[in-house]
Amino acid sequence: MALPAQLRPIQHHLRTAQEHENRDPVVSYYCRLYAMQTGMKLDSKTPECRKFLVNLMDQLESMKKELSDNESITQEVVGNAHIENYALKLFLYADNEDRAGRFHKNMIKSFYSSSLLMDVLSVFGELSEENVQHRKYARWKATYIHNCLKNGESPQPGPIAMEGDEEADEFGAAGFSHGGSFRADPPEPDQRSAPGPTAGIGFAPGPGSVPTGPPTTNYNNIQIPPGAHAPANTPAELQPPSDAGKPHPAPRSGPAVDPALLSAQQQGGVQLTPEDFTRAQKYCKYAGSALQYEDVSTAVQNLQKALKLLTTGKE
Repeated sequence: MALPAQLRPIQHHLRTAQEHENRDPVVSYYCRLYAMQTGMKLDSKTPECRKFLVNLMDQLESMKKELSDNESITQEVVGNAHIENYALKLFLYADNEDRAGRFHKNMIKSFYSSSLLMDVLSVFGELSEENVQHRKYARWKATYIHNCLKNGESPQPGPIAMEGDEEADEFGAAGFSHGGSFRADPPEPDQRSAPGPTAGIGFAPGPGSVPTGPPTTNYNNIQIPPGAHAPANTPAELQPPSDAGKPHPAPRSGPAVDPALLSAQQQGGVQLTPEDFTRAQKYCKYAGSALQYEDVSTAVQNLQKALKLLTTGKE
């Protein structure tokens, strides 16, 4: 069913859902849930929009039944961790490529997709300030690098000052061509490291969203998530360019563990509230989700937070 014009702001979220139908049904489900909730706010009264949204609701109900044994669907905290970890995984992959000066359409796609998934996190509640910054930075970086390559210019690698202090949505779906196809398919082998123009990927920012001139807002100190670079096992569809023949860095050592937590016992007089237990459970869920991606550093960090909370009553 064709997407009504009034609902165009959710088209990229729906496309992301379609791309992950088989790859990651949990991502697909929550992208559609976000699209449905946002679509209801955009226009739920006109006949074509109402019909589209009803079909989307039916699709969500069907997916919910099919995934009824999946904790990421039945438990919000697990679903939240799943989407956030996946979004940060894409962000870290793109950030790693960016810092290394490897500019190609797959890393642009990863930056932009991570920003879309940060949108999706809003179905679980208000975004943290950190995620708001990641979303804004990723969306701006995708636009900036795309425009540089399109104009035959060399992007500046790594964190740079960001133009203006516009809301993140300025660099969102409204700024991209609605007729193009912004695909998640892996690039062909001979394209993976091609830093040339990205024409044909349907990523065409509209007027007003093109970063020009010296940026004014400093994003050099943006808070990058634990682990400065992407985990070792970036998704198969997001493999970095071949580094054949280049020396590989030594494996990273394991994260430092606070020795005091190894024999942690609850301190006398500590009264834990129901909210404390909920937060501790959330940290444990985050750790479990991080381990699915072999992200040991994030897993250890969250487990340490849970232990500290449970033994001291403080974060």
